[in-house]
Amino acid sequence: MPNLTLAEVEAVARAAHATQTDKAGRPYTEHLAAVAEGVRARGGSEEQIAAAWLHDAVEDGALSAGWLAAAELPQATKDMVLAVTKRPGEDLRAYTRRVLATPGALLVKEADLAHNADPGRLAVLDEATRARLTLKYAEVHRLLGLEPRPGTAARTASL
Repeated sequence: MPNLTLAEVEAVARAAHATQTDKAGRPYTEHLAAVAEGVRARGGSEEQIAAAWLHDAVEDGALSAGWLAAAELPQATKDMVLAVTKRPGEDLRAYTRRVLATPGALLVKEADLAHNADPGRLAVLDEATRARLTLKYAEVHRLLGLEPRPGTAARTASL
């Protein structure tokens, strides 16, 4: 069977996350679309864009690991999704090592972090959550060897 098209992957992701909202109460699919666009804008491949649409699906329980294993997707896409999927109780260093060790996953995580650390998204959160996430995102940036981009939480955390 042929692999799912990007439009089909997007439709699956939107349906799987349809009832979810982010920490600010916005539709979670907005985050998925922003990460997919971030990967595209950074020159990502179709496999990486598909992984961006699916990057939180297994972690959030929107789709099962079994679904992903059986999905008509390139193995590279599946590997990237699993690489960026945090595991219960997993140490942040182990997580970032896995992302770095999986071809293509760093770009997906970079786009995810960029959207998560967007000052506009963080501004609507309560101060304690905003401070906690700012420090977390800065640490992930550091562990992944990513240069903080102007206006990101990683930059803000170093001020």
